[in-house]
Amino acid sequence: MSRRKNSYSGIGGQAVLEGVMMKNQDRYAVAVRKPNGEIAVELENHQGVLAGSKLRKVPFVRGIFNFVDSLVLGMKCLNDSASYYEEEEEEAKNGRGEKLATALVTVFSVALAIGIFVILPYWLSSLFKSFVRNDSLLAVIEGGIRILIFILYVCAIRLMRDIRRLFCYHGAEHKCINCIERGRPLTVKNVMRSSRLHKRCGTSFLFFVLFVSIVLFFFIRVDSVPLRVLLRILLLPVVAGISYEIIRLAGRSDHILVRIISAPGMWIQRLTTKEPDRSMVEVAIAAVEAVFDWKKYLRENFGYEEEMPEAEGTREES
Repeated sequence: MSRRKNSYSGIGGQAVLEGVMMKNQDRYAVAVRKPNGEIAVELENHQGVLAGSKLRKVPFVRGIFNFVDSLVLGMKCLNDSASYYEEEEEEAKNGRGEKLATALVTVFSVALAIGIFVILPYWLSSLFKSFVRNDSLLAVIEGGIRILIFILYVCAIRLMRDIRRLFCYHGAEHKCINCIERGRPLTVKNVMRSSRLHKRCGTSFLFFVLFVSIVLFFFIRVDSVPLRVLLRILLLPVVAGISYEIIRLAGRSDHILVRIISAPGMWIQRLTTKEPDRSMVEVAIAAVEAVFDWKKYLRENFGYEEEMPEAEGTREES
């Protein structure tokens, strides 16, 4: 049996309330551990913005669409997972009302993120103008403040019990993908001993966004303060597009330079992931198996010929 060190699978996901979402191309599954202990799995399709358009294949442009898709789908999956723990589940899943609520929450979240990670760092860095006359140095200070705010934000939300459990499921998601991409059968035992850090993680993407914004905003030279702030907001799609290409490369290459630029994001993942327990891993495995044929993948990419074990876990389809 010939095996390679690592192989790109193309699957990705995120943690949700007491569960995991896994996505493979246009299909995604949300697996949740219900209050009664069963694992519920919902399988759906997600076409995304401008599905089928050639623009989605253009480098640096496709990242913008993928970023928007991730935000929308992420909010929807979080709402879906929360419905299992609401008293009035039917009301929570009420058609147009649910879609409107998801849209409003997404817009509010983006606006809040812009305020905290774009406008606030710029304002704080402007307080140093009396001491720092060099605009380039001020741009670096602004970027440093932006990264510091992000790290402090993550550290603060880690204090919440629900967020700590969310980070455990985040770790379970990464462990499943690492297990498969390292050529191991998807069993609880193999997943538990896999790494909880992954180069394609959304945390690493956010770090690249912060880093790329430092470089890009470094070259913005306008005197008007409102225009400076406006340009920072308008350039966010450009930043997202560049960051997407970097993390896409990171997920497909193990080159030393790629490992170096990925290192800071991997370090921050130690804050946004925690070691899951076996029950959490079972949920993540259920999400993977709903959208991805890992046995076929191992046969095609790692030369498996022997019969592979069944993954563990009890679930119900919905």
